[in-house]
Amino acid sequence: MSGAQRHTEPLDVHLIAVRDGAAGPEVLMSRRAGDMYAAGWWPLVSGHLDGPWEDMVAALVREAREESGVVVDPADLRAAVTVHHRSPAGDGKIGVFFEVRRWKGTPEVMEPDVCDAMGWFSFDALPEPMVAYCRAGLDAYRSGARMAVHFQEPGDPIAYDRSVDRLILIPGPRGRGAVPERAVRAFVEQAVGQVTAWTDVSWVREESRVWRAGGAEGGEWYVKIHQNDRFHHREVDALRSWVPGLGAAGPRLVAADPALRAVVLTAVGGRTLHGAVHPPEQQRRIFHRIGRLAASIHHSTPPRPAADNLPLARLERHLAGALPHLAPGDEEFIRAAAERSTGLAPVEIVPTHGDFQLRNLRWDESAEDLYVIDFERSEPGPAVRDFVRLSDAWHGRPDLFQALLDGYGRRFQPEEEAQFTVLSVLDAVSGIAYGTAHGDPELVERGLRTLTRLRTEQRP
Repeated sequence: MSGAQRHTEPLDVHLIAVRDGAAGPEVLMSRRAGDMYAAGWWPLVSGHLDGPWEDMVAALVREAREESGVVVDPADLRAAVTVHHRSPAGDGKIGVFFEVRRWKGTPEVMEPDVCDAMGWFSFDALPEPMVAYCRAGLDAYRSGARMAVHFQEPGDPIAYDRSVDRLILIPGPRGRGAVPERAVRAFVEQAVGQVTAWTDVSWVREESRVWRAGGAEGGEWYVKIHQNDRFHHREVDALRSWVPGLGAAGPRLVAADPALRAVVLTAVGGRTLHGAVHPPEQQRRIFHRIGRLAASIHHSTPPRPAADNLPLARLERHLAGALPHLAPGDEEFIRAAAERSTGLAPVEIVPTHGDFQLRNLRWDESAEDLYVIDFERSEPGPAVRDFVRLSDAWHGRPDLFQALLDGYGRRFQPEEEAQFTVLSVLDAVSGIAYGTAHGDPELVERGLRTLTRLRTEQRP
């Protein structure tokens, strides 16, 4: 023990009762009244433990009933966030905030001598004045954090004041629901202002992390932390060079920090096409738009002279990882494709997305607008490179492939067809190897499906 005094903070409990309102989620607030601390201010329904034998769950259920008249089943409580608070006078406490979305009864003022109003408020329009400590708990809850520190300084106001916000969010374990580390949060807020809500939207199979950041004034951005410097520089280069030429179809780079490998991007609309189901006619319209978008990417800068840049260097390593899953004859087919590639005519080099597939394409059904995201694999290459991972989506649907080509404005040239086959084989092998090593059965299956399709198409 390094200090002379042990902490003996009291523990209090707070009810974050949430319901769906006409304009979005709403939270229950009560207003203090009478001869008490912070009279006239709005906190949550809250209170202290009633003696040493009451646990925090029982205390929250009791306080909810005594203050608002609602009956909460302990099984419906969800741990929201824990806040270590220190007031401007130096008094400390531990606040445990619980979320509840189901209860019995209608909330109403039950203790009029200490509470004179109770109501539902949008998270974006909370009542004022609020106790800074209570507001800290709500802001931490909205951010997705599970723990926070709110140590006020002498002279700080008791009421919440955005200019004197002492909230520090503590990131949780790596995984969904955690908030970015403090340095990343500071970088983001320097770029866009205060962020009041963090939502982890990372793709589960990737090492890169992505959060949706909600601003205090209602704006929305995406924050991405790349898994390595190469991916960071690729994405930033694309966002600064050819992506602006896509207009509203792509995000705009707001800020980048190479030391953190972080970018802040504007939000784009729509929903991912990965796993989406649409009627056949609409599917054809979507693939026509995908073809048009691919053409916009490939024509965003003048083409460069033809070059031989097929990615054969890692074939042996990927093949070794994929071998346990390959069917008889697959290895021979793969090696034959690699051998044929050495005699292929090179094709022009253009900007490519590098991971052009349905999960990185977003469709706004009402406006029929298409958007593209995720440029960390972007690099110059043959145009057909961008159709390799997309080809699984049109397999067995020649009408979708034709719609894609109609939107693209041309068919593949014979030398492109040959490169497309080799690139598809190499991508299938690397996908099987990666999926095997990282426990991703979908990638393994997609690679095996691609090899089966390509071998079938090669038969007389």
